[in-house]
Amino acid sequence: MMVPVRCFTCGTVVGEHWEEFDERANEGDEDPQEVLDELGVDRYCCRRMLVSHTDLVDVVSPYQ
Repeated sequence: MMVPVRCFTCGTVVGEHWEEFDERANEGDEDPQEVLDELGVDRYCCRRMLVSHTDLVDVVSPYQ
């Protein structure tokens, strides 16, 4: 799994929020906007980075 470490636009570290965001928003039933608000991610670019991230490692390299 590849975790987004920094926001591409502003350079803020977003990797520290990824696991909790992924568990609560992507795998749970919570609204991603509310999760990001609770995590304190305020900038639009950082929010976009977390919401739009798709893990492609299994797709790109299916042979392990």
